[in-house]
Amino acid sequence: MRQIRREKLTALRESGRDPFLAECFEVTHKSTVAVRDFEAREREREEAGLAETPDDEPIRVQIAGRIMANRHMGKASFIDVADSEGKIQVYVRKDGIPDGEYDVFLTYDIGDIVGVRGSVFRTRHGEISVKAEEVELLAKSLQILPNKWQGLKDPDLRYRQRYVDLIVNPEVREVFKKRALVIREIRRYLEEDEGFLDVDTPILTIIAGGANARPFETHHNTLDIDMKLRISNELFLKRLIVGGFDRVYEMGKMFRNEGMDRNHNPEFTSMELYQAYGQMEDVMRLTEEVASRAAIAANGTAVIEYQGKTFDLNPPWARVRMQDLVKEKLGVDFDAIDTDEEAREAAKPYDLENIRSLTRGHIIAELFEKYCEDGLDGPVFVTGHPVEISPLSKRDPEDPRITRRFEAYVNCWEIANGFSELNDPIDQLQRFKEQQAAATRGDDEAHPMDEDFVNALEVGMPPTGGLGIGIDRLVMLVTDAPSIRDIILFPTMKPL
Repeated sequence: MRQIRREKLTALRESGRDPFLAECFEVTHKSTVAVRDFEAREREREEAGLAETPDDEPIRVQIAGRIMANRHMGKASFIDVADSEGKIQVYVRKDGIPDGEYDVFLTYDIGDIVGVRGSVFRTRHGEISVKAEEVELLAKSLQILPNKWQGLKDPDLRYRQRYVDLIVNPEVREVFKKRALVIREIRRYLEEDEGFLDVDTPILTIIAGGANARPFETHHNTLDIDMKLRISNELFLKRLIVGGFDRVYEMGKMFRNEGMDRNHNPEFTSMELYQAYGQMEDVMRLTEEVASRAAIAANGTAVIEYQGKTFDLNPPWARVRMQDLVKEKLGVDFDAIDTDEEAREAAKPYDLENIRSLTRGHIIAELFEKYCEDGLDGPVFVTGHPVEISPLSKRDPEDPRITRRFEAYVNCWEIANGFSELNDPIDQLQRFKEQQAAATRGDDEAHPMDEDFVNALEVGMPPTGGLGIGIDRLVMLVTDAPSIRDIILFPTMKPL
């Protein structure tokens, strides 16, 4: 079949009709607009009590798109032409287009891209269609598209050949349109309603800080230095707060050299913001607003359906301490436990790895992750994170063992992380040193030392609230996508 298409292309070229020489085609109507305009005129006539006559001026259109179906019946044919908005039927008669063109038209294949000039009408079967006066081949498809009955269903092939997926599965295009609406609304809300400034920070860095994760590494030949792709933009954004910007945000790609599953892709989109003179509660409010507005932008409501479960993203969201969740699930009250040794003894029945090297804070975090996280349908804010796992957040003045930090959960997923930012340079330096000690013990996700960031804090950073939201997971939720690969146009794939 592919060889036959190449032979057709050769014949077209030999006859002086090379479709790849076409440079443009003036489109006056998308498929949906052509239908809408025709229906509007029908309603106007009906309301005015006027019947259509042969002398009425037709609605003339020029549409362009891909042939998705064809039905040839002697001297007349029907084709379905799909564009970025939808699909419309085109009626082509031998005596309705220029002499000699119909035989050429009959050689066109499903997948070919055409431009059509004609007028809109309603067929005897009631379908609004375009009566062609000219059909121009704009590009020849040399591949065979999956047929309309079997489609393209294999997930691996869909992700590898997203361009085919978008052609034969129109619902996939709608998902990415919703993604664009979500991102646009988040930007609009932050900039217009909350006064945040959109900024750019480095993607290629010497120190990959701002999170506990393993970075991708590379080498800059001219400078002869090793560099990394960012795992977070947090520390650069906080430098801007030091520099005098009150509210900044950045939405962009982050890179983490870690595992892949339905919720993780090594290249992902995150949004981080920082609000000077703000605190944890301020960015919790922003989290609720961003998530609920994202759902409304995508679906018209903040109540979403995800894989058979219903979630109401309208504020306010529930709040619960990590220690209380562990106590409720396991019966262990870590508020009454002060030492690492007591914590290890209490955690013995729960099968934690390398427990002898864990501190009280690490034990709380691991018990929460292992036994509590899967029960957090949410939306809910989890607070009370131990200092040991929160190297960049401010201590809680009422309990310095924990921090003024939260994680937001929906469908048992963490979708946001935020806190009252640590702005004490002495405390920050000490926490970096503790992270370095963890690195020497084999923790390859420990936070690196960043002396310049400590220097920035010594210059002085005002009290600040910070927030990071996983845009991909949020889009998954509001589009009911089962995998992160369904909402990333070109997800990372292992070569065949």
